[in-house]
Amino acid sequence: MTESALKNRLTDAMKNAMRAKAKERLGVIRLVLSELKRVEVDERIELDDARIVTIMQKMLKQRRDSINQFQQAGRNDLVDIEEFEVSIIQEFLPELMSSDDVLLIIQSTMADLAIASAKDMGKLMGALKSKLAGKADMSEVSRLVKSSLSETSS
Repeated sequence: MTESALKNRLTDAMKNAMRAKAKERLGVIRLVLSELKRVEVDERIELDDARIVTIMQKMLKQRRDSINQFQQAGRNDLVDIEEFEVSIIQEFLPELMSSDDVLLIIQSTMADLAIASAKDMGKLMGALKSKLAGKADMSEVSRLVKSSLSETSS
């Protein structure tokens, strides 16, 4: 069985954080590694980089949701902690595509599938998910698809 390059990077970063006595950074990296381990154990699989990216993106989404809730509650101390965790997790994720690049892929996929109305959004999102998974924020993709479909139907 081969180790994933991303998992190796995380393990190396954990060791470096231990050496540097960077407690907060170490905690976040351990949190990510423990989540990866939990998935491996639960599903009895060894994770590849694509699946690790998906798991880490889910962790980012959870933290962003928490940030919104903490801001609404006026808990800036907790917002700071969550934002720090987001910044550490993002270090290990590949850079996401720009909105313009995503829009080009959406438009070409719409043309390929001959999609003309909002009722075909599910079909379009299914095709885009396979093309853009791990390369773009899917909530942003969904927003761009909705605006593209509203432009074509009007």
